[in-house]
Amino acid sequence: MRPTTKDLAVAAGVSLASVDRVLNGRSGVRKKTVDAVNEAIERIGFVRNLSAANLAKSKQYRFLFLLPRHGDLFVSELSSHIEEADAALKAEGMDLRYQSISQNDPHEITRALDAIIPEDVDGIALMAPESPQVRDAAIRLKERGIQVVHLISGQQDMSGLDFVGIDNRAAGATAARLIGRFCTGRQGKVMIVTETMNARDSLERRFGLDEVLTTDFPNLTALPSMETYGDKERAKSVIATAIKKNADIVAIYIMSSEARAPLAGLSDTKLQSKPIILAHELTDRTRKGLMSGELDALIVQNPGHLVRSAVRLLRAGVDGRSVLKSQEQIRIEILVKENLLSEVGPDT
Repeated sequence: MRPTTKDLAVAAGVSLASVDRVLNGRSGVRKKTVDAVNEAIERIGFVRNLSAANLAKSKQYRFLFLLPRHGDLFVSELSSHIEEADAALKAEGMDLRYQSISQNDPHEITRALDAIIPEDVDGIALMAPESPQVRDAAIRLKERGIQVVHLISGQQDMSGLDFVGIDNRAAGATAARLIGRFCTGRQGKVMIVTETMNARDSLERRFGLDEVLTTDFPNLTALPSMETYGDKERAKSVIATAIKKNADIVAIYIMSSEARAPLAGLSDTKLQSKPIILAHELTDRTRKGLMSGELDALIVQNPGHLVRSAVRLLRAGVDGRSVLKSQEQIRIEILVKENLLSEVGPDT
């Protein structure tokens, strides 16, 4: 049988009320009592049932997801899964919300982060491009006692902060491997399109892509990354210019999580021959593109798993406990037309 709080009180030689005060970090407890309880915890292997304790105290976990304002279809997918998780976890004291923030203005993102206070929020899941301002604002949140996890696009050198998402370097390498295999016997250039290279996910994906193409596919040359900033007209312009200057484009890789603007730009541009096109994330638009043959493959991550993993990491941070790392590993999944109907894996 697992040791109970009564067993702990006996082992520590203190009252049950004193054990309760120590476990809940209340003031007014003598150091001698705290030391006795902590020593007894180690000696008898006491593990606190946090779920039961939180239920008894009506503990509330208030978690806020900060998502790009113009993230479009994939962000809508994330939002719907946040709402779904909020409804499912109400009984466990969860209050999940999401808020839109700029994806291009680091100062606006910083102001939004600085406005968050511990009295209102216990933890945030942040989906935002990398910048020194955002990095420092996230660290300040942690210093104020607010848990932080980075969603999809992790920050560099963020000691003590967690990241939820696929291994983006491996995702870029996977894209390169697929392009190389699809383009067997062809020589030419690979167009790279993303919203912004300030996003850590795009930067890591580009590193992974270049490593594999350079090493294993010398017949293919990757062009400089083109940034659309999520703007359809800009996407159309930069794509048209790249195609005009490079008649030998044989593949196109859309690195960002939103493919609608690049695909719209490609549909308005005359191509001499059909290139191989890869994109990220499953949305209504990319599903349509995959089924029609416009897209050759998708590299995806499960948005429901992303949301649930972020919640588990934030809750573990609030409770001061560790998590099962294997459960929080987000799989890289590859979708083609033929396996699209089975893209929803077992719930995690």
